[in-house]
Amino acid sequence: MPYFTKLLLLIFCLVLLVESRKHRRRRWTSQPEVQKASHIYKKNHDVTKTWKGKTEQLLRVDDHDFTMRPAFGGPAIPVGVDVQVESLDSISEVDMDFTMTLYLRHYWKDERLSFPSTTNKSMTFDGRLVKKIWVPDVFFVHSKRSFIHDTTTDNIMLRVFPDGHVLYSMRITVTAMCNMDFSRFPLDSQTCSLELESYAYTDEDLMLYWKNGNESLKTDEKISLSQFLIQKFHTTSRLAFYSSTGWYNRLYINFTLRRHIFFFLLQTYFPATLMVMLSWVSFWIDRRAVPARVSLGITTVLTMSTIITGVNASMPRVSYIKAVDIYLWVSFVFVFLSVLEYAAVNYLTTVQERKERKLREKFPCTCGIPHSKTMMLDGNCSESDANSLAGYTRSQMVPEEEKQGKMVVHLAMSNASNSSRKRGLKGHVGLRIIQNTHAIDKYSRVIFPGTYIFFNLIYWSVFS
Repeated sequence: MPYFTKLLLLIFCLVLLVESRKHRRRRWTSQPEVQKASHIYKKNHDVTKTWKGKTEQLLRVDDHDFTMRPAFGGPAIPVGVDVQVESLDSISEVDMDFTMTLYLRHYWKDERLSFPSTTNKSMTFDGRLVKKIWVPDVFFVHSKRSFIHDTTTDNIMLRVFPDGHVLYSMRITVTAMCNMDFSRFPLDSQTCSLELESYAYTDEDLMLYWKNGNESLKTDEKISLSQFLIQKFHTTSRLAFYSSTGWYNRLYINFTLRRHIFFFLLQTYFPATLMVMLSWVSFWIDRRAVPARVSLGITTVLTMSTIITGVNASMPRVSYIKAVDIYLWVSFVFVFLSVLEYAAVNYLTTVQERKERKLREKFPCTCGIPHSKTMMLDGNCSESDANSLAGYTRSQMVPEEEKQGKMVVHLAMSNASNSSRKRGLKGHVGLRIIQNTHAIDKYSRVIFPGTYIFFNLIYWSVFS
């Protein structure tokens, strides 16, 4: 029995020994596999992790003074520029400016940034390296506000090539002044310019030019404005002179805008025309309806004043007359003249009634005339016909519907002698013309519309 126990203990120890050796072999055999895998990974190693400060050492940033331009003391360094317009955000007539978002790119060569490369590939950096090297000091002339976008980081890109060529790109939003001419507003076209120029370097130190001529300006086809149609973009360049500093190269981004007229037709021209036509309705209203004609005239005058005020509120206070001012003020004059027309009609009617009243008081009709009659004429009677009427007096026997458009002649004759009767008829014959519409109203119904149509023909042929 003791021998059997010793045998079992021996077998158990042998098993433990074999298992421990297998475990050791697995541990040692796995190390070459890890080393092999790490060797494969090192074939595609990340350069940025191999040496801290690699970029500055490669570009030799610390070995040069980048506060001076490339080739300082030599010829002017050429700096090419191209622009891609991302959006034309707004046009303000009141402030006379525009807002544009664009990509501004500069191209130049700085041999101080050249580096050895077997693949001739460029190196791209963000805005942090820009502060350590020389870049062109281009600014926007006549700009009011501008900024570089910084979401999520500064929108700046710097690309350096092995031979020292540099591409410097920024995404900028700029608000610049635009000298607008509103003499033909709203039938106008405006040409605005965004001007680029070096702030410190004259043309002897820096030559600013469009890199690819007119092809240097690219625009997005989806650019659109609510009130304007963008007709064309083009580039120009010229020299700008400052008396205290000298000559500078200046680049221009020019674009032409044509205003959409349909909005102003609905909001300004059409309501003004309707107000003028509404004022003509008073010519068909009875001249004795004073409240109706006066209220209509005052309403149209006040409405035209409101339209003129609303248009001028959205415009700068220019010292010259605009095309819309001509149309609105002529329309206002037509509306105002319609009010004056009724004032003249009412005045003449009052004067006529006053004369008839005096004539009736001067020649009373109670003369003991044995018989009286009333005669209706069509307005073409002669004096001899009137003299031949004897024994007629005033009467209201004529029906009301027969009075319209004709003359009712009432004659009062005494029983005096024939010669006295003739002299009285020649000197004092009471004529009363009963008319529901004054002659001025009849003429106004033709003159006012005809004159306004003629004005519209001239206006739209000149300004359109």
